[in-house]
Amino acid sequence: MSDIETARIAQNPRFKELVHERTRFGWTLTIAMLLVYFGFIGLIAFDKSLLAMKVGSATTSLGLVLGVAVIVFAFILTGIYVQRANGRFDELTAALKRDLGR
Repeated sequence: MSDIETARIAQNPRFKELVHERTRFGWTLTIAMLLVYFGFIGLIAFDKSLLAMKVGSATTSLGLVLGVAVIVFAFILTGIYVQRANGRFDELTAALKRDLGR
């Protein structure tokens, strides 16, 4: 791809929209993950007794349940991103290709 084609793509409004939406969405998911992760780390640091509580009559602690929940949350965020990427972002990419005659 030549520098001229690259500049043409970079100036296209659909490309700018795609980059803006993808960046904003990525940062939103990143912030959500950081809040959950550091919230969990904060509980570990400042309220160990809460995390040591037993869940039900089992020997499982609340800390273990919340730790697994953090991992599950990460998988859910990944699924949300993949759904958006395969939907909205692919639509914007296809529209951009049409605009550029590809």
